[in-house]
Amino acid sequence: MARSKREIPHYYLEHQVDVTACEQWLARTNATRAPDNRLLIGALAIRSVALAARRFPAFNGFCRDGKFEPAAAVHVGVAIAIRGGGLAAPALHHADQLPLDQLMTGMRDLVQRMRSGRIRSSEISDPTITVSSLGERGVEALYGIIYPPQVAIVGFGKVVTRPWVVDGAIGPRSVVTITLSADHRVSDGHAGALFLAEIGKQLQEPDKP
Repeated sequence: MARSKREIPHYYLEHQVDVTACEQWLARTNATRAPDNRLLIGALAIRSVALAARRFPAFNGFCRDGKFEPAAAVHVGVAIAIRGGGLAAPALHHADQLPLDQLMTGMRDLVQRMRSGRIRSSEISDPTITVSSLGERGVEALYGIIYPPQVAIVGFGKVVTRPWVVDGAIGPRSVVTITLSADHRVSDGHAGALFLAEIGKQLQEPDKP
């Protein structure tokens, strides 16, 4: 992390997204499922980042010796708190190609194996972009530090109820703050804004193939 802050010129953006429809879709989808098979919004977050990274490859790859190398695949690193302290971010491979149920299974598996010390070294070294969430800890926004040689990390905060204008009327809506920390050697704020907007769009369309 010290190397990251020393060597990478970070820039930061945030985007607030209405996820009311997303939560309603999750509730309908999970209504007939056993608890162990239910989807979490975290799986939707990983999917949205993976699909956006496929469309905006400048955020999916590595910067080595000052040169950007776009990744051939989208392997999303999932930031996981390790028991006893510290963080690690093993990869969900080809996350842009996995159905939601498979993403959810893969996410649960990574968490369990990471905390039991059964993660593979390739899973630690493979991520092409990282997703971090502190929503379950009550944090509304987080600004991550990029894992070198990656060039971006996306943060998801807690879903909160806020007044929101929909069709000209103000009402309560579920809103999440999505943040981007990116490498200014590779992308800029304009590209970052488009990338965040695409993540938000994907998050609002959970049933879209």
